[in-house]
This record gives sequence, structure tokens and C-alpha cells, in this order.
Amino acid sequence: MPGRMINVSLSESGRLIDQKLIDNTMRRRILLTVKMPGLVLASLLCFNYDSLAQTTADASQIQTSNLDQQIRDFLQREVTAHVADIKALDPPPERVVGALATGEFSWGTFMRTLGAYSEFAGTKTIANHDVPHMIGKMAQIEWIRGGKTWAQLYAAMALESFGTDLKDNVLWLALSSEERATYIALLDPGRFYDAKTHTLIHLPENYFGVAARIAAIDYELGLNKDRASLDDLLNQAARQFTGGALFADDALPTGRYDRYSNEYARAVYDAAELAGRDDLLKAVAPSLKEQMKLWWDLLSPDGYGYSWGRSLGAISYMDTMEIAAFVGKHPEFRPAPLPQLASAYFAAWSWLRRDFNDETHLLSIFAFGRGDYSYITKDREWQQTTTFFGKVIAAHQMFVKALEKEGVKSFSRQLSLADVARFEYFRNGPGRKFGVWIVRQGNIHFELPFVTGPKAATSDYEPAPHGFPGFVVPVEKIYPCLVPFLELEDGRTIAPADGADEIRPAADGKSVTAFWKRWAVAGSKAGETVDPTLVSEVTWSLQGNSLHRVESLIASKPLKIRRLWLAIPSRNSHFETVELGNARIERLTSNGTTLDVQVKHADWPVQISAYATGDDSLGRGDRGAIPLHLILESKSISLTPGAPGSWEITLSTQ
Repeated sequence: MPGRMINVSLSESGRLIDQKLIDNTMRRRILLTVKMPGLVLASLLCFNYDSLAQTTADASQIQTSNLDQQIRDFLQREVTAHVADIKALDPPPERVVGALATGEFSWGTFMRTLGAYSEFAGTKTIANHDVPHMIGKMAQIEWIRGGKTWAQLYAAMALESFGTDLKDNVLWLALSSEERATYIALLDPGRFYDAKTHTLIHLPENYFGVAARIAAIDYELGLNKDRASLDDLLNQAARQFTGGALFADDALPTGRYDRYSNEYARAVYDAAELAGRDDLLKAVAPSLKEQMKLWWDLLSPDGYGYSWGRSLGAISYMDTMEIAAFVGKHPEFRPAPLPQLASAYFAAWSWLRRDFNDETHLLSIFAFGRGDYSYITKDREWQQTTTFFGKVIAAHQMFVKALEKEGVKSFSRQLSLADVARFEYFRNGPGRKFGVWIVRQGNIHFELPFVTGPKAATSDYEPAPHGFPGFVVPVEKIYPCLVPFLELEDGRTIAPADGADEIRPAADGKSVTAFWKRWAVAGSKAGETVDPTLVSEVTWSLQGNSLHRVESLIASKPLKIRRLWLAIPSRNSHFETVELGNARIERLTSNGTTLDVQVKHADWPVQISAYATGDDSLGRGDRGAIPLHLILESKSISLTPGAPGSWEITLSTQ
């Protein structure tokens, strides 16, 4: 569905020069409305709620016992439905509850879910199926299919669920000698970790945490008695933290800092705790303290955590439940009192519960307008839902114990979060700088990260105000989301992104300035930069309900830019151009949210247009559709030494 184009030119003084066009535009007050299919709207509105949501709609407090019962009832019903749909495992079904079960980790994930639920519910039979027998068959499936990483960890956790003494472990006792040998081979971290070179095999750094947990469980169960190999792997897994880092780079040394940094630290801590490595617990503790503070500052009232990077919507809510459970067990790392953590836990659970479709028995991973990273393929739809089951079971067991231990019988249904305005460095040594600016002021909450994605200038990792009301980026696109892309005469497209050469946060946390001498080439290999003899200096500042982005481009020799453009993608579905005094404002509205965009000044003509995405991939966000993009574009810009060019864009919300 194409967008209606509205073009505006700004002169060097920032005044409108195409007055005829503008006068006509102002008389008509152009209105663009994007209508989503009725079926989509219905699916967003018609959720099935459990009794807790119905009985506490007007209550200020949630009873811990009621929440516990709701989650138990949900798990009993849904795990039973999934097990009942599996008629046989030889051969394994291609689909379960209608969703493909052929993707990576699919059967290993369900192994973990079944083992965790068996322990949680105190049963070894689900839907008249013998759980240990099913898990044993699934281990064979993962072995035959070459299951690695998460499939291996979840298989180890499934076995652990039935007891750490294999002489009494009903799953282990149910296996034949050949099946036991296969299970042991499946749990070998060497399938993706090279012990000789101490390196992961073509995987991000967070998989060290996966390998460490597998190895620790193997040793706990007595499947591996080589203590030296365990300690060696744990040392490698913890090396970023033992080296003094508080945050883990998931793609050393490129600066990929995202939600995996927190997950990685928790994984290493869990493995070290299981292996009795007090030295590593002490080394990782400072990281966990800082990471939990950051997570709490990033948290939104609906329980959403990291708003940039590979969050994938539902996964970030699952993170919140797991993190709350982790700090419930380890109070020394809590960023807030336990009752407030319970409110966050409830908020995240509530979002996930609304997102779950009772009729299909699946999370709405591939609903209209939902985007996912390329590794979340359609054949992993079932796996994503059973991951949800397993994570909720493990988190709930742990968190309820903490609530009971500390006598938290009720808590506020509303998550109360204090204002914050600060900058957190991820890396501030020589070379490229990385960090995030976090702001929560009243109804404004956003994070502006300086980090690197899987490819250069990836939308989810760009220095844009992720979470600012009305603003949202499409998932995993090489696309200029409030970060200009510059096409040079030699054909390269460069962007001021992927960390920065220098970052200067203001002392009061209300602004930050960054400099780029070395630029990312859009879509190229992560971490690679070029020097186009051009410096970008950008200052973001928050003033009331407005965020200002002022950029200066400073050339050290004559430079021609064929094209400069950026996009302002929005969740809002209505667009109009209005005039307030002498100012022209592009207004995007929807459901009571208003995002005003104004080009306050530009030293070059700027054309402004609107694009309606329809079912285009640029219209898919982490938690829903992105119906409109505002496009700002300039062509044939000439820069000379000693004559910087600048422009200013303001985002405002009401």
C-alpha cells in the first residue's frame, strides 16, 4: 500500500521556499490514515483472559497465590495440549498443534519443557504419555539431526530435572545402554566448542555461557569426571568478566552489546555456582550488579526490557520473568525491592499471556506486523512457544520460592518506575566507544545505544531513541532510522553508527554528543569502518517533551554527497501536516499518542514524504506493525573545508 507523497523544501535559513505547495497543503490539512485488516484488529482486541485478569481488572493489588494458580493452570492446560498432539515420535511429527517442529532446537526445547514441567507438577505422565520415555526418544531425534547448543543445554536440563543421582534418575533408568551412550554424546560441548583453541565454532560470545552450563551439568550428573576440562571451559566463558568488563560484547571486538550481555552473565554465574567456583562468582558479581541496574532503568511499565538489538518482543518479556527470578534467588543483585520486582514479573507475564492464542496454543510470533530476526524461521514457531513454556516454568518455580520465603503475599499490579537520565558506558577505552543513553522522564522513556549489530548500520542497533513514544524501528533492516545514510560519489553508502569515535554525555544526563570520523558502510561486515574525510558531530538533547537531534557535517576536503536520507518509522497510523505559527510540523497520531516531527533548520533543501508500509517488511516491528514512515531526503550536497553544514530535527510527544 503506497504512501501519499508530500514534498517540502527547506532553504539554508530553514524557511519554506516552495510556498505555493505549502499554502495548498495548509489549506487542505492533508490526512493520511493507514487501515489494518479487520482480522488483525480483531486478533489484537479479542484475547482470552484467565480468571486473574478478570477478577483483578480494577484491583490495585495482585495476590501472589492467585498469580501462582493462574500460571499453574495455564501450564497444565497448554503443556497437556501440546503433548496430546504428539501421536508418535518414530518418526517425529512435522507439525505440533499445527506449527512446524522441524527447526533448530525444536525437540531439545520441548525436552527441557517436559522435564521442567514433570518436576514442577510432580508428575511423570502427561496426556497419558510417559514423560521419561518421550524425552529419551527426543534425545535420539536431536542426535540424529545434529542438535547443538541450546538443544544440548535443554537436553542436559531435562535429565537434571529427574535428579542429580543417576542411580535414582527415572529418565536415565528408562534408557537402554545404547540410548545412554547417545545421550552422553549429545551433551558434549565439543560439538560447538573447540577445547584446543578455546574458541566457539562460528558462534557469538554468549554461547560460551551455554557451553559452560552444559559442562557444569555434565559434571554434576557424573557424565564427565574431568574436572580440569570443566574448569578450563569455565575460565574461558568468564574471561570478559575476569578481564574487568562489566558488560559482555557478543561479537568481540566489534561492540555488539544487547540483551545477551545480561543473559550471558547469568549463565556464567549459574555454571560457576553449580561447579563450586567461588572465584568466578566473585568475578562476575560486579557485572551482575551493574547489569541489573541497567535492566531496571531500561524496563518499561509493561515489562519490556531491552528495546534495541535482538529483543524480538516476546523474548524480552521472558527475560524479565527470568531476571526477576534470578535476583529473587540472589538478593545481592536486586535493583529494586522484591515486591517491585513482582510487579515487573506480573507485567511481563500479562503481556505474554495476552500474546498467547488459546485457540492455536501458540504465541503470536508471526502475526501481522511482527518482525523477527532471520534465524527465527517459520519452522521454529513451535520451538518459540515451547521455549516460553520452559522459561516460565523455571522462572516461576524460582520466583515463587523467593516470594514465599520473604512473605510477599501481594504486590501492586502497576509497575512504578522512577525517572532516570544517565549514560552507561559499555566500553570507554582506546578506540571505538560504546554505551547507551537512558532517559525516563514522565511519559517519555527511551534508550539511545551506541553499539554494533550483526551487520553495519542495522536498524535495531542504530543510535536512535528506541522506545520514544510513537517511534519504532523495523526489525533487522539496513535502514536509516533517524540516522542519516549518505551516498557518496564513489557509490558507498555510509552512516554515523556502530559505536562512535567519541561520546560526551552531559553531567545532568539530559543530553549527549557523539563524533564520527570513521563511518560504518551500510550493510557491510560489522566492525569495519571507513574514513571519508568527513566528521559528523551529533548532539541529542531532551527539552520537556521534545528530543532534539542537531548534526554538523565537517569535511576536511571538498566532498559531494549524492543523497542524504533518513526515516522516522512510527507505530502511529494517522498522518497530517499542520502549521503552528511559522513552523511546519509533520504530525503522526494513533490511539491517543502524538509524534510531532519538525525540521527546524537545514543548510540544504530537504524533501519530506510519507510512506505507508502495508505488509512490507519495513512495516514489521518487534511487537507490532509500523504503518507509517516519514522520509527526509536531500540530494547533491556539496561540503567544503571550513564551512560545516548542519541540520536540526525535533521529535515531540504530547
